Amino acid sequence: MNIEEFREFCLSKNGVTEEFPFNEDTLVFKVKNKIFALTSLQKWEKGDYSVNLKCNPDLAVELREKYPDDVLPGYHMNKKHWNTVHIQFTQLSEKYIQHLINHSYELVVSQLAKKVREELKRL
Repeated sequence: MNIEEFREFCLSKNGVTEEFPFNEDTLVFKVKNKIFALTSLQKWEKGDYSVNLKCNPDLAVELREKYPDDVLPGYHMNKKHWNTVHIQFTQLSEKYIQHLINHSYELVVSQLAKKVREELKRL
């Protein structure tokens, strides 16, 4: 999965916006103003094809153990809840990467107020 495929997949989710809230390098994807994915464009330019995704804490540990070269504790993030996932030149399939993005999105959505979740379903 390249950066454009990653971007398009994230933006295909209901209620998702993209922005650069921290600096011109860090591309952030939010649902209802809550971050579920982010990546450094400079790292992509240097060949580090990774993204940060939110993750259930138990699953985060399991993924890091199963894929130690491709799933790492979240870079500059709360390492209990975030993973850095290599999404290009990786042993992870594109379908599985999409699953991890979906998991991150759904985890954030599940923490939103019920009214907001209902609004998202109608989009």
